[in-house]
Order: sequence, then structure tokens, then C-alpha cells
Amino acid sequence: MRALVRFVPTLALSTALICSAVAPAQAEGAAPPKTPEAVGYGGAVASVDADATAAGIEVLRRGGNAVDAAVATAAALGVTEPYSTGIGGGGYFVYYDAHTGRVSTIDGRETASRSADSSLFLENGKPLAFADAVTSGLSVGVPGTAATWQRALDLWGSRSLAEALKPAERIADHGFLVDQTFQDQTALNQDRFKDFPDTRKLFLPGGRLPVIGSTFRNPDLAATYRELGREGVDALYRGDLGADIVKTLQHPPVDPASGRTARPGKVDAADLAAYRVDRRQPTHVDYRGYDVYGIAPSSSGGTTVGEALGILSHSDLASLSSTQYYHRFLEASRIAFADRNRWVGDPGFSDVPTRQLLSPQFAAARACLVSPDHALTSPLAPGDPRHPAACASSGPAVPETYEGQSTSHLTVADRWGNVVSYTLTIEQTGGSGITVPGRGFLLNNELTDFSFTPVTPGVPDPNLPGPAKRPRSSISPTIVLRDGKPFFATGSPGGATIITTALQVLLGRIDRGLTLEQAIAAPRASQRNTALTYAEPAFLALPERTALEALGQSFTDGGEIGAATGVERLPDGRWIAAAEPVRRGGGAAAVVRPSH
Repeated sequence: MRALVRFVPTLALSTALICSAVAPAQAEGAAPPKTPEAVGYGGAVASVDADATAAGIEVLRRGGNAVDAAVATAAALGVTEPYSTGIGGGGYFVYYDAHTGRVSTIDGRETASRSADSSLFLENGKPLAFADAVTSGLSVGVPGTAATWQRALDLWGSRSLAEALKPAERIADHGFLVDQTFQDQTALNQDRFKDFPDTRKLFLPGGRLPVIGSTFRNPDLAATYRELGREGVDALYRGDLGADIVKTLQHPPVDPASGRTARPGKVDAADLAAYRVDRRQPTHVDYRGYDVYGIAPSSSGGTTVGEALGILSHSDLASLSSTQYYHRFLEASRIAFADRNRWVGDPGFSDVPTRQLLSPQFAAARACLVSPDHALTSPLAPGDPRHPAACASSGPAVPETYEGQSTSHLTVADRWGNVVSYTLTIEQTGGSGITVPGRGFLLNNELTDFSFTPVTPGVPDPNLPGPAKRPRSSISPTIVLRDGKPFFATGSPGGATIITTALQVLLGRIDRGLTLEQAIAAPRASQRNTALTYAEPAFLALPERTALEALGQSFTDGGEIGAATGVERLPDGRWIAAAEPVRRGGGAAAVVRPSH
């Protein structure tokens, strides 16, 4: 993610738009500011990146709606955040339609090959080392991002894909300024990037790290976007672009002199042609009179956030001390993750008890585990959502598996009141490390989100690989309604910490009297049914830490957690756009017409 603001001199329109939406116009050649909050009319965009936010604002100003702007913002993130997102990956799209008052979702998660089975990541009966699985064709699932964009535009958009891609094409052609974070993320991947000639050529110009302050251009990606705009997404799923993807993952173009073994993948042309995004019913819970909507499995985000809210509905968080508030938040997260790890996977392959996980009966049965006097012990055993019994467990504990944390979230609203909350990803920073030659984008490593082997021997694992199966995700784009109208929307990157970040933002805004910006900026902790709770340094420095430890909560430094964004509708019709003030270098929030 970007740490500094970038400026593309030739993008005069984008620059003017974001400057007019956020601050007085800048002098020619100056960088547009990144601001964590903007308030005004006409619509709002929040992302981690100033150029991407500007792309979305440009579309809104030209009369596009929230879906058009979301696709434009996402495409721009594919240029400026290539280690986190792009058309080589997938994601989950949540949409509120102001005309119908309904929330809809698109599951654009990547899928395994139709020839994949539970032994996908086994060699000689043993699981591959995780690093070997990541940097390989084996980890690459069928990308879902382009199909998500097209389906969203077909269902709810007002612009063509070609129009929505134009701002991103310009950024890719003319370039953006390299900042410290981009250089740091490249350095993190340098050892594997250098082993793939096309990745090395694109991201390690001259064999060296990109220089801070230099202009990074990606004309290959600009050409790829133009091809998608001209030919439609069939170019990827049935055309030359798809053929290049298949060739690349089946024959990873590794430098023979590197000594690296990059195992070939199984996805073929028929797998790409068979790919479909899924329209799913959103998850829904009533929390304190608010309607909270999220994404249903294959992501575990909506069910886990929703279950935790159900558990917490049995506590009056608004009146509790800060210590007890944090304690209840951590305990609800612990319990919800115990159930998530056991029950959630691709519903096309497992009978996922989505409705039961979100039921008030199950929430009550699990809430009785929470004591104000002491913390539970992890790993905690799951409950049985189909037969909820107070404080009862159902079989042994199921530990969490690793998920990469390189993802990006954007939130958009328009002047008509439509709202998009969209999280997209290529999995971990740099994805598989494999660039499609001549195409300008990295391929995902999403299939490593599968369990390589059953996590707990003898316990059914809903997240083992399978033919055309979607790996479980933690992505949690969320929209909250008040009296049937948008209140706010939020989401975050961060692997499995996405769930706890989304939950913490929701609680901060609804229960603790924080503004949306304050809820996003607040110190974070992430309890995922582990002995130690990962916490940011700012959380570890809180005065409540000692009291929490006295209750049995145990912490470890988890570094920076998440990079959330959000939008909120004010009663007078104005929009608030909110982003991180510090994390990932700070985010970029903008509105079409600022109010002063």
C-alpha cells in the first residue's frame, strides 16, 4: 500500500477532481493530499490510495453511479497497488440499491481447477512447505476480479467496462510516483521476484529496487485494460489473455539459472471458460436495531462478524467500562472463530450452516460462555449451530489456518444513495510472484487459503481443496442500514484479521460513540481462538491492558492490523468518506462536493 501521495502530471482531470473534493487546488506539479476524512455532497470514495480515489471521484463527477466508480477505483488499485490487487485475483462485492432498498452480493472468489482434489498441495503424501506452494502455479486459482466487474456493471452500473477502465489506463500509461511503501513491498519480494524474468523486468527495473520518487509505469497493464474494454471479459475467460494466463501458470516462466523450483499449476482453458461469479444472499443480522449485511460463504466474513455481533448483543457495550468492552469484544471474537474454523467453507461442497450460525438461539448458547471475570482458554472447541445448547461444545477445537494479508478495500457512495463495499485481493503481498508475460499483472496465490491437510485429524474439514472449489476467505465487506436506509459501510484488508477489524469498527461506531473516522483509527486487537491475541503497539500501550491481563487475556505484538475504509450517510444528506490516518501510509477519502 502507498505510504506517500503520488501525482501524475498528465492526469490533470483526476488531479483537479481530487483536489477540489478534498482541499484547495494545488499548484501544477504538486501532489494531491491524502486525507482520512472528507464530508460533502454528490457521493464519496474511500480507498488506501489517492490516485484510485481520484479515479472513483472522476466517474461520480461525470454522472456515473457507485458501481461504476467502484470498478474504476478497483481498476486503478490494480495499477497502483499491484502487490495487493488486480485482475489476476478475486474478491467480494456488496451493494445497496437505493431504488429497491435491497442489499446484494457478488462472490468473485477464485476457484481451483476442476481437476484439483484434496491432495493438491501434497507431495509423496506430505504437505508442501507453504513458501513452495505460494510461489508456484499450483497456488493460482481462476481469477474472478474481471468477471466481478462485468457482472456488477451489467446488474447495477450505468457505464461500460471500457469507460470504467479509462482512468486506470491513464495511470498505467503515464505512471505514479514510487514511495517508501512501494519500495519496501518490492524489497520484501525481491528474492523471488528476481527469479521470474517478467516480474523482474516490471518490478525490479535494471535488476534494482524502484527508486523512491521515480515514476513507475506499466504500459503492458494499460494495454491489457484496453483489450478488456474492447473485447470484454471474454478476452480473459475465453481469449488470448486467458491463454497467456494458462500458459504462465502451467509453465511458470522461472529463470533456469535461479535454481528455483516453481511447480506447475492445474488450471486450464476449460477452467477459465467455466468460471462464473456467484450471486449469493447476503448475511444479515439485526444488531441494536441496525441491519448489518455482509458476504456469505465462501467467505467466512459475514457469518463470523454476524455471530460475534449476536454474542455481543447480550452485553450492554455502551455502558461498560473500556476494560469490559475490550474483554467482551475479544471473547466474542474467540468464540466466533472457534465456530468459523469448524463449519465454514465453500457451500457448493459443504453443508455450511450459515443461517444457524447467525441465529439468535446459537448466539445465546455461545454468549453464555462469556464471563466478565475471566478469559476463556484457546483453542476453544466449537459449538453445534444446528443443535444449540447453552455453553456446550461439539467435538475438538479446530485451529486457524494461515491467510495472506495483502488485500485492498474500497467503499463508494453516489448522489442517489447507492453504496458499494468491495474487498479485492491477490492473497499475500506479491501474490504468487509470477507476472503474466507482456500483460503487466501478477497472478494470485489464493489456493493456499485451502487447508493443505485436515486441520484436526478425524474432524471433517470444510476447507480442503476440491474440483472448482472456492477456498475459504475472511473478507468482510459490510453495509449497515438504519430504518432501511444506508447508515455506513466499511471493510478492510488483513487476512483473518479482516474479521476482527470489521467487527471493531462496527462496535466503535454503533456502541462506543466514535465517529467513523475515529472507529477506523482506533487501536486494534485480533483474537482468533489462539492462546495469544495479536495487538497493535498502540493497543498494547492502552491503560486497560493491565486489567485485561488480570482477566486472563494474553497479548503479543501483531504489528499493524488492517487498513479500513468507510462511508457514512448523514441525516442532512451529506456523505462522510473515511480512511486510515496512519496505517499503510494513510488512506485517501474524498467527496464530489465538499461542505465547509
